[in-house]
Amino acid sequence: MNGHLLAAGITAAVVAAVHLAAGHVDPVRPLLASTLPQVPKRTLHAVWHLVSADLVLAAAALLYLALVQPPGTPLAGLLLAVHFAAYTAVFLAVTSTFDGAWRLLRLPQWLLLLPVAVLAWIGST
Repeated sequence: MNGHLLAAGITAAVVAAVHLAAGHVDPVRPLLASTLPQVPKRTLHAVWHLVSADLVLAAAALLYLALVQPPGTPLAGLLLAVHFAAYTAVFLAVTSTFDGAWRLLRLPQWLLLLPVAVLAWIGST
């Protein structure tokens, strides 16, 4: 068993759960209640569901890699680390556009995504 990949998988599962619970309440409900035209509104709603599926599948993959350690585990773990690092970078880039000293906490999702990237990277080396 690979402890770092297991920790990454568990953390990723928590991230997915937070996304599903909090994400539905905070961004999705206001989006669906907005006056945006239907096509962009439904496209953004679909993207939210795509991210949900992506987070769940990535968590499952990390848990599988940790517990089974099939051939190619280091490469797959590294790719998942890069995947979560990319998510982290996107949130940091977007949240850095806010004004104020606490701008990095306006969209704190990167604080949940970064540990998955680090743990997966350590587990894949």
